[in-house]
Amino acid sequence: MSLTLLDIGGSYIKCADGRKIPAASRGSREEISAALMEAVGGADRIGIAIPGPFDFRNGIFLMKHKYEAVYGESFRELAGLGPNTDIRFMHDVNAPLAGALKMMGLKDAALITIGTGLGFSYAIDGDVKENPAGSPAMSLWCAPWKGGILEDFVSARAVSSAYTRKTGKPCRSAYEAAKLAETGDLDAMEVYSYMGSVLGQALRPILDSLGIRILLMGGQISRSMSLMIRPLKSELPGVEILQAPENAVFEGLKTLFE
Repeated sequence: MSLTLLDIGGSYIKCADGRKIPAASRGSREEISAALMEAVGGADRIGIAIPGPFDFRNGIFLMKHKYEAVYGESFRELAGLGPNTDIRFMHDVNAPLAGALKMMGLKDAALITIGTGLGFSYAIDGDVKENPAGSPAMSLWCAPWKGGILEDFVSARAVSSAYTRKTGKPCRSAYEAAKLAETGDLDAMEVYSYMGSVLGQALRPILDSLGIRILLMGGQISRSMSLMIRPLKSELPGVEILQAPENAVFEGLKTLFE
């Protein structure tokens, strides 16, 4: 039986076989349906990593910030799949943690993903903890922080907006800020350093309460981990900070079928 694994984001659907399909998450119902049909192909078993809000038990879209054109609709129907196709879903932050545990031989660990938003998941004794809806057991992105929420200070948009506030210069993306930092731009370096410090301060009481001493970094901005690792380590003494393996999300999805 063929197995297809998909990582559904806001801009692309990444496939374990190397395909990268535009997701049209802001598009019409027809555009979204067409992208899903292309991604699933003719597989009879499909594992899917997808962000919330989503009904992970029944495969129903519940997002309003993206894929709003298919709110309340069934993934199965949108992708044109019959009742005998075996479809299983996992939150897109839980999936890479499950994969990392398997690939790295870990039991107790936490995962932070920094990209458009801020994701957090943790595992105890090899069990990735979920809430009743199937999302990560603890939400970190909306934690109150200095008059806002933590995601205002730790995310891709936080990096670009902080650089613009600091310098008065436009910054289109966290990637652009990272490139500036790598060429010695002190303002860009300070922006990343501050983000690492804030993240460490927010995580310290949580990791301490959970008894977790291994922190994995994933997501788009984890590629710039070297720019924030020193202040992050300073705020998290005794915590080992590691990069999550490539393709951990797909290894995590495989566990749905084991």
